[in-house]
Formats: sequence, structure tokens, C-alpha cells
Amino acid sequence: MEIAVIGSGASGLVSAIESAKLGNNVTVLERLNDFGKKILVTGNGKCNYWNEDFSNKHFYSSNYSFIKEVNTEENRKAVLKFFKNIGIVPTIKNGYYYPMSKEASSIRNALLEKAKDNNVKFINDANVNTINKIDNKFYIKYKNKKLVVDKVIIATGSKSYYKEDAIGYSLCKKLGHNIIKVMPSLVQLVGDEPFFKEWKGGRNNSVVSILVDNKKIKEETGEIMLTDYGVSGICIFNLSGIASRALNENKKVEININFIPEIKDANSFFDKRETILKNRSLDEFLEGIINYKLANIIIKRCHLSKSNTWSNLNKQEKNNIIENLTNFKLNIKSTEDFSKSQVCTGGVDTSEINSKTMESKKCKGLFIVGEILDVDGDCGGYNLGFAWLSGLLAGRSVNSD
Repeated sequence: MEIAVIGSGASGLVSAIESAKLGNNVTVLERLNDFGKKILVTGNGKCNYWNEDFSNKHFYSSNYSFIKEVNTEENRKAVLKFFKNIGIVPTIKNGYYYPMSKEASSIRNALLEKAKDNNVKFINDANVNTINKIDNKFYIKYKNKKLVVDKVIIATGSKSYYKEDAIGYSLCKKLGHNIIKVMPSLVQLVGDEPFFKEWKGGRNNSVVSILVDNKKIKEETGEIMLTDYGVSGICIFNLSGIASRALNENKKVEININFIPEIKDANSFFDKRETILKNRSLDEFLEGIINYKLANIIIKRCHLSKSNTWSNLNKQEKNNIIENLTNFKLNIKSTEDFSKSQVCTGGVDTSEINSKTMESKKCKGLFIVGEILDVDGDCGGYNLGFAWLSGLLAGRSVNSD
């Protein structure tokens, strides 16, 4: 059969390889001037391509059962076997899989070489304008050319990379699919506090909780970065999809930050600290525990002078400082935009996709894979992992009736 794959990202390359291994003539159409470019920027150029803990709790979708049906033990083993067979040797750090070279280009190049071994044809600068299905054939138009194929795999990625309305959404919509509103995910959170410029550049290991309409939804632990617009860091990224969806529904979004999670009994800790650092000013007293910029903001937030000492504070004033150190409340008004996001939340409604094959239930012969689907995951190899899973299933299913 003649197979067209629209997009040469992670899911597109895997589906192309697997389709070609079945004896099909596969053509990959890529809108950019090179292939697999997004793979090169993943994991800060090191390509965190998988995770030992590949459990469903790390994924989000409006149709959660779809994730459970795709992310099976059998399919996970198939992905790891696929990478072994294309020559990737993993090195694992804290559960994160990287190529042993620690270079994302190793993954991209191995995929491209395997595709070429199986005679996959590549066409770059091929911005697909339309896909029409007439009888049992798909007619694809790109840069004033036409390609006629038996089956199509759409693997165009999302708005998070192209920073514009990725063509895949409109192609899928014209072929009968519902698109769940697409919003930024794995992205920074934006507030409107006047002190942001003061704390810019600070970093802190923290426990961060997200609350929606005053209800705690999720908690993350990790380094938080304090910025002039709000907060960033991996733990923030892992909460950002929840924030995007809630803000879209006009719900109140707040994060609570524990800046001193290692200290279990703060009252006792600070009383003991006061005996060691007797008569130190508050800013000096707090510095060494938290960033000095943050210390000054908390002192101001508690309406205290930094020249105060811990022993001179009354019980309520001490409790206010401890409350801000352990439960710092921050209202979130938005996320950063698509150009800053690593992935998107929302996309093609997965209730319209066969979870065993990635074939459309709306248009026979059409397969949809990767980030364009309404599935997004945490940082840690989960989004790439889902791309491999869905691409593998589609590529191995194109010859099925």
C-alpha cells in the first residue's frame, strides 16, 4: 500500500518505520526544512525518551480510559524493544532514560537511519494544505503538488512547537474529528504580585500544591524558580496543565508553596536556631534557610521590619512567618503562552480513536498519533513515551482491515 505520514517528529518517524517494515511504500511529508527537529530539543538536547515509572498517573486526558488502553505492559515492552533494535543503548538516571551518548541527535539519527533502511521516502518543506478522501483513496495537496495514497497517518505535533495553529488540528477537523480546546501545558505560571521583580532569580527546593476553587488537586516536589512574572521549574510545569484547564473554565487557581519541606517542626526549629543566632536581624536569621530575596519578601508580607529579632516577635508574628514559609499562597491568573510551552493539553478527541490501532473511528484509513491527540504527560519522558507508543501502534496496524 501507499502510506503517507504527515510530520516527522517522534510519533511520525516510528509509525513510518513500522509501516514500511510491513512492505508498504511510505512517504513522510514534513513542513520544516529538516526531519525530526523537535526531538533534538527534548531533554535540553539530551532526549529523556522514557521513564522507569511509566504509570498512568503521569498522564492527562478528557478520556482517561484511552490512556489506560494504550499504555499497557505489552505496549511498553514493545517500545523498549523497538529502541534496542534501532541501536539505542539507554543510560538511566533517577528513572529517566537517556541515550548513552546523552545527545538527542543519537535518537533522531537512529530513527532516520532505520527509516532509510526500510526505504521510507522523505519530502521536506511540504506544508500540507488539504487531505480529501474520495472513495478509498486519500488525496493530499502540498506546495502545489498532489499525493494519492491508501492510508494516512497524521503526526503533526501541536501548537507548542510551531507556535502557530498547527495544521494537524484543521486537517483532523475537516476529516470529521472533534478538537478539544488546545491550551499550553508544561509551561510557566503567571501571577500579578507586585513583589515578583524583587524575587526574580531566586531558586528553592519546595513542595508545591495546586488548588482549584480552593480544593487541592495535586502536589509536586522539586526546585521552583522565582521569576518576574510568577514561577517556573519542573514541579510547576507538572501542575500547569491543571491550571490551563481550570483557568479556561474561569475557576480560581492558586498554588501553595512550602519553601522549607525539610523542616518538620518549624516552631521548634526556629526557637533552637534563635539560641545559636541570638539577636540576629530577621533577614539574617532567615538567610541560609531560604534565598535572601524571598526572606525579605516574606518579612514585608508579614508587615515586619527586617531589623526585628526572632525573640522579639510575639506568637502571632512568628506564626505568620512560619505560615508564609510553609504555605505561601500565590494566585495564578494565566500560564505563559504556546511559544513557551513544551506540550499542549487538549487536541483530537480520543473517544474517536481506536486505542488498539490509533485508527480514526470517523474516517477509515486515517490514523492519528502523538501530541495532536488529547493526551499530555508530566515532565520525565512521558510525552515522548506516548508518541512512541501511539506511533508504534499505528505503524503496525496500517495493513489491518
